[in-house]
Amino acid sequence: MPATLASSLKDSGLVVEASYINGEWVQSESRHTFEVRNPATGEVIGKCPESSPHDLENAIQSASKAFQTWRAVPGRQRGRILRRWFDLIVANKEDIGKIITAENGKAKADAEGEALFSAGFFEWFSEEAPRIYGDVAPHSGPSGRIQILKQPVGVCGLITPWNFPMAMGARKVAAALAAGCTVVLKSDGLTPFSSNALAVLGQRAGVPPGVFNVVTSLTTTPELGLAMCLSDAVRKISFTGSTRVGKLLMRQSSDTLKKLSLELGGNAPFIVFDDADVEVAVAAALISKFKVTGQTCVCANRMFVQEGIYDRFSRRLVEEVAKFRVGDGGRDASVTHGPLTTGVAKMEEHVRDAVDKKATVLLGGERLQDLGPNFFSLTVLGDVDDSMKVMSEETFGPLAALAKFKTEDEVVRRANSVEVGLASYVMTSDLGRYYRVSERLECGMVAVNTGVISDPAAP
Repeated sequence: MPATLASSLKDSGLVVEASYINGEWVQSESRHTFEVRNPATGEVIGKCPESSPHDLENAIQSASKAFQTWRAVPGRQRGRILRRWFDLIVANKEDIGKIITAENGKAKADAEGEALFSAGFFEWFSEEAPRIYGDVAPHSGPSGRIQILKQPVGVCGLITPWNFPMAMGARKVAAALAAGCTVVLKSDGLTPFSSNALAVLGQRAGVPPGVFNVVTSLTTTPELGLAMCLSDAVRKISFTGSTRVGKLLMRQSSDTLKKLSLELGGNAPFIVFDDADVEVAVAAALISKFKVTGQTCVCANRMFVQEGIYDRFSRRLVEEVAKFRVGDGGRDASVTHGPLTTGVAKMEEHVRDAVDKKATVLLGGERLQDLGPNFFSLTVLGDVDDSMKVMSEETFGPLAALAKFKTEDEVVRRANSVEVGLASYVMTSDLGRYYRVSERLECGMVAVNTGVISDPAAP
């Protein structure tokens, strides 16, 4: 990292090379640390503690103790703290953006956009905190009444990924604290400083000690995940990441019968029907596929385009993607897309496999070695079919794979022919078709004529 940028981050008071437990910044009992590197340059930008299960237990006990007090705080008061947290994130969005760019590689606009996305969760849940209503239900007997109360579940263990290092924590933390729970957040070892920045601002917002704790690790992550699952004090696990790890956490949590919220792998279909507005569909595809250099779990992974509109859509998509600029967002504010954090090899594998099976490279398709080992060109492939890896495996990179289809029934069948169904996108001007297709798609979320699917208000 350039010295000026390092100085800016440290001067901001937002970068702390420690874990945050019970309101204090602490090192691991082992004194071991791990290095955090900028994926654009490979430079070391800092170190964080390699936390042990004992460190995690300290955080859990702090959260457990604080829960007894925090749960009794009125929702309105909790909401005011969350609202101050929102204000502080907005006020510090530029520094937060620098941190995200430095450890994740995002371009300036995406990094600062994530800061505001994170803030939105605190704003939304600050308004939800005073409104945790129960219910009164009819009783079967004339003299009885049924009153249903909603109570905070207790200590929540939160495990977050590197692709949205602040926002995924914000989504979980804001909801848990609004409900009256306390949390232990395990940040990703590739991007720990964003979570530490969240802790600094939470402290400034007035979050009491023990209510919000952050532990950092890289190599000990599996041990911490197991300890979190086996802990009787942790009542809920919330995890965003791979399907493989999600299954593991579910198995490990079975003995303690934890509640789990899991957001796992995706292989989102992006369906463009003949009746779609081409410009709307292209604009949606640019956001859905290439936002954050294609490294989101709700990215459009498989683009099905009906035959009558295929040529126009593919031509316009290539024209627009070619306008983007790949590079190091920490050095050049004009960069629109940064490096891949972990997925260059998989990008290369998927492109090679598709080309070997007669796909056509319409744009890109190669590493950008002159920029560094983690850069890959924004890529559009045409003439893709279902035998290719890109159609069955999540690429997690800037690869738009275009496949033709003929009928509605055909595309729904092909869209549903994967093991995971997180998000999907439908481009159509036919309201009846929208209802038919969205209800037949086997996925959790459907976006219609837009590439933006995430919102604080959406489950």
